[in-house]
Amino acid sequence: MTAAPAPAEAGAPPSAPAGRRMPLGSHLREARRRLLVAAISIAAGVVAGWFLADPVLDVLRAPITALAGTRSASLNYDSVSGAFELRMRVALLTGVVLAAPVWLHQVFAFVMPGLTRRERRYTLGFTLAALPLFLAGCATGLSIFPHMVELLAGFVPSEDTSILQASDYVDFVLKLVVAAGVAYVLPALVVLLNLAGVLPAVRIRAGWRWILLAIVLFSAIATPSADVVSMLLLAAPMTLLFAAAAVVAHLHDRAIVRRLAR
Repeated sequence: MTAAPAPAEAGAPPSAPAGRRMPLGSHLREARRRLLVAAISIAAGVVAGWFLADPVLDVLRAPITALAGTRSASLNYDSVSGAFELRMRVALLTGVVLAAPVWLHQVFAFVMPGLTRRERRYTLGFTLAALPLFLAGCATGLSIFPHMVELLAGFVPSEDTSILQASDYVDFVLKLVVAAGVAYVLPALVVLLNLAGVLPAVRIRAGWRWILLAIVLFSAIATPSADVVSMLLLAAPMTLLFAAAAVVAHLHDRAIVRRLAR
């Protein structure tokens, strides 16, 4: 006599066999739902960013205000809509940052089910490390840029006037801040590649000279000034972070060797 099939779990589709993949239509509906939630969160963040635009612009404008105490200096809008467009850009960027916890959650909630347990662990660890590192890098960029503005504007002769295009000035600051944030995340990416078996620690140690050269070049490009202090303020933390990444990779590879030797 053939045994009766086990009853289906509560809540599970009765006709769906075990291990069945989600159909394409369900994937698309899931993606649309999560994109909608992410878009709504960003839109709400942009509205909040519109009201926070003045404090943000005050922070960005502070070096120019300080410079105006010793020479003629001001931000300039080269069109009637220039001030509105700049405010919208600041509001959009602020909104994306404010809504980051929501839209990042939606991205990971959509991607995670398709990953293996090991891939989930690595992805989650990389994210938890990358977010504070990116914020720390952005904070470093914000702390550096007033010094850079003061130094670069110091080359203007005293009899001339520093009239800065507002959009170009904000672009300069944002590029520096984002570049510093990305630079701080790169060591976490090195660790992720090592944990995934793509980049062994011995290769990281062998290329330390090239890594150091790349850090110096990146810092020189990201801080386009003749000020060595600004470059060192960016290069020193990056060097320490890469050194920490090399140590983590070394400990990980050594642990694997010991485990295989048992």
